[in-house]
Amino acid sequence: MFGISPLGWVHTLGSLPAIPVAIYMFARHGRIVPRSAPGALYFVSMLIGATTVFLVAREPISYGIGAATILLLLTGYGIGRIPQCGRVGAYLETIFLTLTTFLSMAPSVNETLRRVPDGHPLVTDPKSPLLQGALAGLLVMLVVGLTAQIVYLRRHGWRVADPSPGRIAAE
Repeated sequence: MFGISPLGWVHTLGSLPAIPVAIYMFARHGRIVPRSAPGALYFVSMLIGATTVFLVAREPISYGIGAATILLLLTGYGIGRIPQCGRVGAYLETIFLTLTTFLSMAPSVNETLRRVPDGHPLVTDPKSPLLQGALAGLLVMLVVGLTAQIVYLRRHGWRVADPSPGRIAAE
């Protein structure tokens, strides 16, 4: 179905939870909160998607996107655990983890438009106005979203409530 191999389904279904979880955290917290239950699910599903892309990719750029996603994901989850990073760490964590969502969404939109509906995809040409418009829309959402997140961090003295009970963290 949709021309996806069994390994491709592992990649797709393994990484699929990351998108709704990211949307939930963006809506609820304005950012991805790494030290939370949804943050753990996001980490695992993004890691599955980013590592399995090396097994299913057809385009050379996919390897770069996978490597960048893994690097940003690990750095984003790690930097908040370094107390010496303070304010800079909170900004970098937010930026890096938001970029992982974008790096997941761009190929997802591309692949979906080029495969659905099965047998008669919406897009057959990579230069299609529909595909280019969808990717441009994602880029606009990234820029607007990152700007809003940075403004929010700045206005709130970069101290963001951690979902852990009774804890405020410099995230």
